[in-house]
Amino acid sequence: MTIDDPARPETAGAPAPPPRPAPRSALRSLRPLLLRLHFTAGLLVAPFLLVAALSGLLYALSFQAEKLVYAHELEVPAGDTVLPLDRQVGIAREANPDGTVTAVWPGAEPGATTRVLMADPDAPEGTSLAVFVDPYTGDVRGQLPSYGSSGALPLRTWIDGLHRDLHLGEPGRIYSELAASWLWVLVLGGLVLWFARRRTRRRALLLPEGGPKSRRRTLSWHGSVGLWAALGLLLLSATGLTWSQYAGENIGTLQDRLGGATPTLSAGAPAGAGGEHAGHGAGHRPAAPATADIGVDRAVAAARAAGLDSSWIAVTLPSGGSGYVVKETDKQFPLALDQVAVDPADGTVLDRLAFDEYPLLAKLTRIGIDAHMGVFLGLFNQLVLAALALALSLMILWGYRMWWLRRPRRPVGRGVWGKVPVTLLLPLAAAVALIGWFLPLLGASLLLLLAAELVLALVGRARTRRTTVS
Repeated sequence: MTIDDPARPETAGAPAPPPRPAPRSALRSLRPLLLRLHFTAGLLVAPFLLVAALSGLLYALSFQAEKLVYAHELEVPAGDTVLPLDRQVGIAREANPDGTVTAVWPGAEPGATTRVLMADPDAPEGTSLAVFVDPYTGDVRGQLPSYGSSGALPLRTWIDGLHRDLHLGEPGRIYSELAASWLWVLVLGGLVLWFARRRTRRRALLLPEGGPKSRRRTLSWHGSVGLWAALGLLLLSATGLTWSQYAGENIGTLQDRLGGATPTLSAGAPAGAGGEHAGHGAGHRPAAPATADIGVDRAVAAARAAGLDSSWIAVTLPSGGSGYVVKETDKQFPLALDQVAVDPADGTVLDRLAFDEYPLLAKLTRIGIDAHMGVFLGLFNQLVLAALALALSLMILWGYRMWWLRRPRRPVGRGVWGKVPVTLLLPLAAAVALIGWFLPLLGASLLLLLAAELVLALVGRARTRRTTVS
């Protein structure tokens, strides 16, 4: 038995041992650190997040604005008979003889124009020239630059550039990646702090409190809205990082090593020469003349026969010995994203790639990026993005208001790293180092924050010593 064994009677007159301090839980030990990090990082990174949120809100609304601004180019009165695609491509060539046709997007719905994409020397860098053709009458409705796989027109392209890099090039891309790198940290840290907060009613966890204007009410709105928006904000952060410059490269490498690389369609067999996937085992065929071309309509018909049944398709024309590539582009659930490569010489199917064949990680990446861009689930997706952008903007403003209301008081204590037990501090430091290496801008900015904390702590100690001496 030991001295403090409760089964042993205490000696008469002996002093009782001092009570042991209650062990601090891991969350309780980490709370001051999380609070300090959430406060300091939020204060400094919030301007970047606010710009990203506001520009993201504009981008979410740009889809509907694009339909209004470019209604003349995008919509026509529906007719009874649709012209062949080859005829529509010929009309586009006549309208712009200096351009080279690269792709055709047939109208997916009645009353939609056909978009013929061209490589044109006068088009802005990174864009194609889209010639909009009335599929019923053959009239050219207009010509506009078109950007990306979603076919963004000038208005949405400009807003997309604002959201992506503020039209500043490399410095702007750093801003964007920095915002995406910190967003998930602030969201997760905020969730931990919000759940650990003491409250008298469970309702206050999910819904903001009423009452007179105060810091408590502002905190209630900040926390409850953040709770409802947390999952969406985490997905935006993760998907935004996938195409960032520094973190995106690490994410792509990790995805490839985990077997989640996006498969590609084999369409490079010379016309008539067959190839490994030609005809899926159809055997060798005599080479057809290199100038033979079945045309867009027959290529689409061959792809339809191979299983492409969506009305949303895009046709890439042969180039450099490749075949026609017909892709489904319907990104609303259930997704229709299958692809077929067609030999331009005789219409034989060179290869077929079904979306169901994608690895799980590749599917999730495709869906996540499309959801981030607002093209997954259509209008509903865009409304959710707008709501998330608005929620994030309000949370940032509420955060600054809370800081303003408590400014006369002493800020959240410094030196909180020293209050964390070593058994927690060491694995935490290792995890932070690993995350900082994987997300370089997060790691670099976190080091700057820690350096600033150290300088402030040293200055505070120096002031305390001078006050004590005097």
